[in-house]
Amino acid sequence: MAKKRKRHKKHEEHIDESWLVPYADILTLLLALFIVLFASSSVDEKKLEQMSAVFTNIFTGGTGVMDNPAIIQTPDNSTPTGISKYIEDQERLQETQNRVDEFIAINELEDQFETKMTDEGLLITIRDSILFDMGRADVKAEYDTIADELAQLLMFDPPRNVVITGHTDNVPIKTPEFDSNWDLSVMRAVNFMKEIVSGNEQLDSKYFSVKGFGEFQPIATNDTQEGRAKNRRVEVLVQPRIAENGDVIVE
Repeated sequence: MAKKRKRHKKHEEHIDESWLVPYADILTLLLALFIVLFASSSVDEKKLEQMSAVFTNIFTGGTGVMDNPAIIQTPDNSTPTGISKYIEDQERLQETQNRVDEFIAINELEDQFETKMTDEGLLITIRDSILFDMGRADVKAEYDTIADELAQLLMFDPPRNVVITGHTDNVPIKTPEFDSNWDLSVMRAVNFMKEIVSGNEQLDSKYFSVKGFGEFQPIATNDTQEGRAKNRRVEVLVQPRIAENGDVIVE
């Protein structure tokens, strides 16, 4: 009797597709990550927090790593307050220089006046020949009006410190009035300061001070007449109110 042959059922091959679920989740997470990174480059803090809340609810159902995001400030091209105030203060000094330069041009004083911005402030240099006679410290009467007009340019709100400095050449002086070039330089600075302050009642004297360096800070050679004439000068230094680090110099 013939044996009955067993028939083996042919099993169909089955492909395991379980990996598709985590793969899809990964793609979704990557998409979310790219969206967040792109948005973070230009959004403000409020917008970022809103996005964080949306993605947290979607992927975690509540608490997530983005619940406390780092603060991202919107770029606004602004500068720190102190530096900003310093820049503004320098701009105002520049405006003062422009007004003084205009005053010089109107009065045709280019040979006697000079302005320059320095690290210490706005420096106005006046040759002594326009203010004083040789060996004297009294301001010439004919130039009183110039001192008065300059006084108008030295009005500041808020106020600034103004330092007036006298300088001489190296020719020795020995008179009943002055024992040395130091004495002469100091008194020239004092008298010129008095002319300025008295020329404008709105100026507060407490912001003005004087110095005298005699012959010891020349700006030219003392070996020539021209050089000595340059060294005989009065300098008016208008100081900044705000230091470069943002500190207030004058209250």
